[in-house]
Amino acid sequence: MRIAVFGTGGAGGYFGARLAESGEEVVFIARGDHLQAIQTSGLRVESLKGDMHIQPTRALADPAQAGIADVVLLGVKTWQVESAARAMRPLLGPESAVLPLQNGVEAPEQLAAILGPEHVLPGLAKIISFIKAPGHLCHSGLEPYLAFAESNGGSSERTEGLRQACTRAGISAEIPQDIQAALWEKFLFVVAMGGVGTAANAPIGILRRLPETRQMLLDAMQEIAAVAAARGISLPDDIVQRTMTFMDGLPEGGTTSLQRDLAEGRPSELEAWNGAVHRLGRAVGVSTPLHAFIYHSRLPTELRARGKVQY
Repeated sequence: MRIAVFGTGGAGGYFGARLAESGEEVVFIARGDHLQAIQTSGLRVESLKGDMHIQPTRALADPAQAGIADVVLLGVKTWQVESAARAMRPLLGPESAVLPLQNGVEAPEQLAAILGPEHVLPGLAKIISFIKAPGHLCHSGLEPYLAFAESNGGSSERTEGLRQACTRAGISAEIPQDIQAALWEKFLFVVAMGGVGTAANAPIGILRRLPETRQMLLDAMQEIAAVAAARGISLPDDIVQRTMTFMDGLPEGGTTSLQRDLAEGRPSELEAWNGAVHRLGRAVGVSTPLHAFIYHSRLPTELRARGKVQY
């Protein structure tokens, strides 16, 4: 299987490296110092599942030089999805599929609007990983997991081929019966934790211990569940309590990328997380006051990081 990793960050780089290690033909699209380091010294991955060093590594800046891919793993940030979709067109043949790995629920529709729904495999990734240094990734938490399916639901020859490739690479992969529900289950978890965490400026250990912030977590999840229901997404009846139980088992110091990016003055995925809950809820007549507050109160910091306001 020919696989292109468009955006060789923590998630895309990890899964691409595992697939390359198992013998799949993988090309990595990257840029800057990260690209130069990969081209010079290969891609190094520290991992709880065993370290890797993919060398030589085929890494390029221009997707037009990569050739047609069977599958494109899209590992860019949420605000880069649309520009990435336009740039990746040279990678796509008639049967090519793009698997978005973003934290959010809107990427599949954004990709379909530009590339056509026939090229999109709605999906999600579960992994804690990041770029430690140029050419050097670190997988520090969670069992690496991918879920994906055809846009109209279910399996196909290409999804099954990808699942088998993941299995050979030691990646846990699944083709859910309801991929939209799977996307929203992850969305409910990460957006509630990230939003409350950035509002309270505290890690999950504090958020779940204090009654006030624990209630905020529950309220944030309830709002997301209400939006999902109004949009016809069938989440389990116990999804909020089940997710709270999962949060109770996380390491005390756990934070999300949203918290870290806002705290360090970098552009974040605020618009695609709490902003999306507020926006999508408003579109179906569901009030989301907690997410609206988080989004609006953190928006000045976000706009400053993007150079749109100064203070």
